[in-house]
Amino acid sequence: MNSPSTSSLSLVTGATGFVGSWVADLLVSEGTPVRCLHRPGSNTANLPPRGPFVSWIEGDLLDISSLHRAMEGVGTLYHVAADYRLWSPQKGEILHANVTGTRNILDAAERAGVARVVYCSSVAALGTRDDGRPIDETMAVDRSSLVGEYKLSKYEAEQVALSYASRLSLVVVNPSAPIGARDIKPTPTGRIVLDYLKGRMKAAIHTGLNVVPVRDVARGHLLAAKRGTPGEKYILGGQNMTLGELFLHLEAVTGIPAPRVTLPRELILPLAWISEGVSRISGREPLIPLEGVRMAKKLMYYDGSRAIRELGLVPTPVEEAFREAVRYFVSSGYLEPRLSARLAERLV
Repeated sequence: MNSPSTSSLSLVTGATGFVGSWVADLLVSEGTPVRCLHRPGSNTANLPPRGPFVSWIEGDLLDISSLHRAMEGVGTLYHVAADYRLWSPQKGEILHANVTGTRNILDAAERAGVARVVYCSSVAALGTRDDGRPIDETMAVDRSSLVGEYKLSKYEAEQVALSYASRLSLVVVNPSAPIGARDIKPTPTGRIVLDYLKGRMKAAIHTGLNVVPVRDVARGHLLAAKRGTPGEKYILGGQNMTLGELFLHLEAVTGIPAPRVTLPRELILPLAWISEGVSRISGREPLIPLEGVRMAKKLMYYDGSRAIRELGLVPTPVEEAFREAVRYFVSSGYLEPRLSARLAERLV
């Protein structure tokens, strides 16, 4: 490994995506030179404009030579890129992208002598518990609780990242379910919001999740770089809520009535299996993701107090994040024109 770099240049992977774009923007706002790694042909709408503090570079986490080019002169690496899907037409694709991609980028960082690494994991890597109490960073992970390829990939990738902590000054952050603007794909949580706006959410499942403003997640990355203890993990969480409570937040923002019916998971599961089968034939994303329904079996609540206590992350209310998410989907062409116009009037 080369000597640790003293460069102020930060490399952000995943800057075309949801969380990564906010990390890149926050760095730019603080006057930090930023290099954004993006794949050839990717949608660059979320990238901060090129300028004195911002450069773009093409590359791929599975193309090792491109990572070595991207890492030249870098002092801090924010590895935010990930394949964040609950379904893929090709088995093993998500696991390969997230685990092998993480190993490749950290190999390149070690070779370049990068001084600091913030690895963006996920609360998905922390498993679940049966009693519904919030999970923190100290809980032992039961690998059998990692439902689906995405959760398993984030757990495996996190283990890879932590294995480098003896050679790199590396800190892990575990965001929960981010909400806000620029959810371009969108993420599974953003998909819930979008389907709600389109009137597709006729009922709720009894489940729970932790929702966090995406701006808080971005600030948590920068605070982890400045104050995080190498080799440690920090949950970047917000508010624990049931899916029904999430819908009530959206009702308050949009005026669209939240579903008042809660269906048992056992009733939805057969429909998810059918949806999965149709998707395997069509190659299109399922309307009811099987992995999402399987994950809904337990309350996915998390305790983000360590990041507040040790990193100094000040949480903000989720209400405005819901409003920002709706405003983004309205203004970015995700909805049919009449619905967009009606919601735009309400959001003024």
